[in-house]
Amino acid sequence: MTGVARLTATADLEHGTVEYRFDQRGGSTVVMLHGGHMHAGLALGEQTFADAGYSVLVPSRPGYGRTPLATGTTTSGFADVTRALCDHLGITRVAAAVGVSAGGPTAMATAVRHPDLVERVILQSAVGPLPWPDTPTRLAARLAFAPATEHLTWSAVRAIIRTTPGLGLRMLLGDLTTLPARRVLTALTAEDRQTLLELFSRMRSGQGFRNDLAAIRDRVGRVTQPTLIIASRNDGSVPFTHAEALASTVQHSNLVESAADSHFIWLSRDWPAISNKIRDFLAG
Repeated sequence: MTGVARLTATADLEHGTVEYRFDQRGGSTVVMLHGGHMHAGLALGEQTFADAGYSVLVPSRPGYGRTPLATGTTTSGFADVTRALCDHLGITRVAAAVGVSAGGPTAMATAVRHPDLVERVILQSAVGPLPWPDTPTRLAARLAFAPATEHLTWSAVRAIIRTTPGLGLRMLLGDLTTLPARRVLTALTAEDRQTLLELFSRMRSGQGFRNDLAAIRDRVGRVTQPTLIIASRNDGSVPFTHAEALASTVQHSNLVESAADSHFIWLSRDWPAISNKIRDFLAG
């Protein structure tokens, strides 16, 4: 896992402009659809695919980075944008659509709408078919990430991280775990702490997160591809019930329970074993 910024490009498609990063390694490609506050310039949870030799395509979802909100606002709309981006780059088949957190519904929509493109689906701490988030979180997020306040919110976050990093991490982890944040922070390695500090210092919400909250996850049918679902019961952002609901509705699915202390399953002590499961899953 790494939060180091990466170079991105934009493509002007029939559906609109989309920002993306395409890390080519000569092998098959996976498409990563990241969650809230993320854009194509940030890498999260991609190392497993890179180590296995996969090329990784990461588009910024609507309202994030340099992808305008008008470019495929709904999950189905951006699924079509993802297909068009693959066509633009000459990608005719992807080994998996990987949906992380709020990017989960778009990964599923891409698989349903374009089965000739997507071989498999991997869902990591992903939002499922249940209501999300809860009402208090939704109301607070609408205030904190409104157009007039989003920049101020992230400026405050960066100031706290810069001056009192430990306090900043505890505050941010508090919304991402069901466990005491101090306990979660204590269990992190120095390297993991630095990774989170770099990640949080580069996150932005733009108009994307409010769109995630407001967007109706349109019904697109059932995923028929083999699907790997990975989630933790300690996730304070996307409850484990979402993973259970996904496993019950996706016919060819396998639910892997992570021992992670928070939403960040990549920081768990069992992540190396889960990475092996991902590689085995991709190998069929």
